[in-house]
Amino acid sequence: MIIDGRTMAKDIFARAKTRTQGLARPPLVVALVASDTPATRSYLAMKAKRAMDAGCIFETRALGVTFSDAGSVIVQLPVPVGVSQKEVCDAIPVEKDADVLSSAAREKFERGDADALLPPVVGAVAEIFKTYAVEPRGKKAVVIGSGWLVGSPCAVWLKQQGAEVSILTSKSENLSENSLPASRQLRGADIIISGAGSPHLIKPEMLKEGVVLIDAGTSESGGTLAGDADPACAGKCSLFTPVPGGVGPLAVACLFANAVTLAERVINK
Repeated sequence: MIIDGRTMAKDIFARAKTRTQGLARPPLVVALVASDTPATRSYLAMKAKRAMDAGCIFETRALGVTFSDAGSVIVQLPVPVGVSQKEVCDAIPVEKDADVLSSAAREKFERGDADALLPPVVGAVAEIFKTYAVEPRGKKAVVIGSGWLVGSPCAVWLKQQGAEVSILTSKSENLSENSLPASRQLRGADIIISGAGSPHLIKPEMLKEGVVLIDAGTSESGGTLAGDADPACAGKCSLFTPVPGGVGPLAVACLFANAVTLAERVINK
């Protein structure tokens, strides 16, 4: 089955908007912006629209401008060369970190604290698994990539859910070579989450029948957006997320759902 992330995202936004309507005021989400490029403007315009879907107010401010009045703060990545992404993200207080990008918010998530937010991509995966009754416990899971946004948090979450997790990278070994350990792990996986950012790295012949394949990798190929998985993989999978239209819209929805949760915590103190 090919997952329609856009339709699922609409449901998340609708639930979030119902929650914001019960608040004394709409949550203010501030995006800190370090560079003004066409791509950045496009991403911010999209987020502004999605914020409205969740009943939130969205503002952009230059990096370094105060955000004490905001309910949630996000950083529009990437930051320019010479600027420390870690330092920028770590300046966001846990109680305002809807993206779970700061070290303190990430540590809460990794510890499994009861009040920890899920990073948006993890939230997207959790939503898919809940909707389609995917049970990670006892399953063999492979995560491709170990990045801060996708690979690392997804691997942590799968382990928390009781899966047997292996982490591979697109550059460590040739995943298509049948004799190599990495390719054997890939073919034996019940669940694959990929965030390598390598166009069509995963081919159908690398997969076993019925695998759950969550493609959270995005890159450009021939001027168009491409995922880590060849679209032909869908025929081999019990669940498959396309790029575009799969994890991406869900992750944005989960980001604003997190913002609503943070606003509720302030009001309900």
